[in-house]
Amino acid sequence: MKVAVFGLGYVGTITAAGLASQGNVVVGVDVDEMKVELLGRGISPVVEPGIDELVAETVAAGSLRATRDVADALEAADVSLICVGTPSLMRGDTDLSFVTRVLDEMRDAMGRVRPPSSGVHSVVIRSTVPPGTGATVVAPAFAPDRLPLGWSVETAMCPEFLREGCGVEDFFNPPFVVVGSEERYTRELLAELFGFIDCGVHHVDVPTAEALKYACNAFHAVKITFANEMGRVFSQCAVDSRKVMEILCEDHKLNISPAYLRPGFAFGGSCLPKDLRSLQHLARHMAVDLPLISATTVSNELVVRQVVDRVLATDHRHVCLLGLSFKMNTDDLRESPSLELAERLVGKGLEVRIYDPIVRPDRLVGGNLRHLQSKLAHVNRLLADSPEEALEGAEVVIVASSHPAVLGALARSNAEVVLDTSGRLGDLVERLPGYEGVSW
Repeated sequence: MKVAVFGLGYVGTITAAGLASQGNVVVGVDVDEMKVELLGRGISPVVEPGIDELVAETVAAGSLRATRDVADALEAADVSLICVGTPSLMRGDTDLSFVTRVLDEMRDAMGRVRPPSSGVHSVVIRSTVPPGTGATVVAPAFAPDRLPLGWSVETAMCPEFLREGCGVEDFFNPPFVVVGSEERYTRELLAELFGFIDCGVHHVDVPTAEALKYACNAFHAVKITFANEMGRVFSQCAVDSRKVMEILCEDHKLNISPAYLRPGFAFGGSCLPKDLRSLQHLARHMAVDLPLISATTVSNELVVRQVVDRVLATDHRHVCLLGLSFKMNTDDLRESPSLELAERLVGKGLEVRIYDPIVRPDRLVGGNLRHLQSKLAHVNRLLADSPEEALEGAEVVIVASSHPAVLGALARSNAEVVLDTSGRLGDLVERLPGYEGVSW
């Protein structure tokens, strides 16, 4: 293919040289004359292991060159990759001025050059941009009524996952390839363009592709901060925090795994809240701040509060909770967020009925029973013997259980709002009128 790469910074240079090495004809575009001149002489404008050799080889082979002329780069090009900077503004919002400038220059240049032989040119954002940028900024820039005769443009998002210091290696061995586009032609074109990469292509919508880079980088920042907070507190206890984290990472069942990395309801139970409080107390005793760990409990509380607010916003009075324990397949009610939710809704004066496949007052004993009674004084009046009984007359249903009996009864109900806190209810429930995910 003929590929135009806009922006010859870190991402653009690696992308341009990497694609040129795979037999594509690549033209890099930048407003900086020095970058263009350097690349033209086979010298990389950025410092990165392996990039000097890659640039030198592809320039010498004639598959990579650079220009400041947008029209020159767009002449018969199949695809444009936008790799310009998107820095932060004073308030933290993203500066999209470099993106919009390139888009305007591209559209203006299209009137002076030939379109690709296919008749379709794909404009692909590779820069990190907030979700919604494709729909509100990129696609409107190439609306059919704004294009010169003979040009048809499809837009997409294809985020990069390049780490400085090993960017060339990451380009050829990324964790995944993500193509965000609603257009079949562009999806197929990008799958072919990056077909030399030995990993699957995730075809998603544009906002999902835009959001993914933010989620990845936020998670990386959280992991670094978590490890540092553990180091701060444990080093005060004569503990080798490096050894703690080394062993922690050997757990691929929960710690380094997809476990818990799924939007849903708040955490609870007999372990997590208690141990977080204990860790925070230990840190305070040693005058060590753990802002990330402290914020975890605050964020968890916001999840419960959000669900309460959403129920109250419906103005409905009859609410059904399906699932009461802190997770399925247990009757443990200690610090259950569902029980906390029930208590708050009852306190707001709503008519609440509850069904849990396992929790039965006649079977509860000891601390579990006392905890339930302390939260819900009239628990026997609130608990139903079947999901059908709990659902009778319910206008709003909050579902934490995916028990087959629950799903079957729910599918036959007439509730106006079905609020899913588990994310595991399946298509039968998710197709119901009024279905909403708690955070999706």
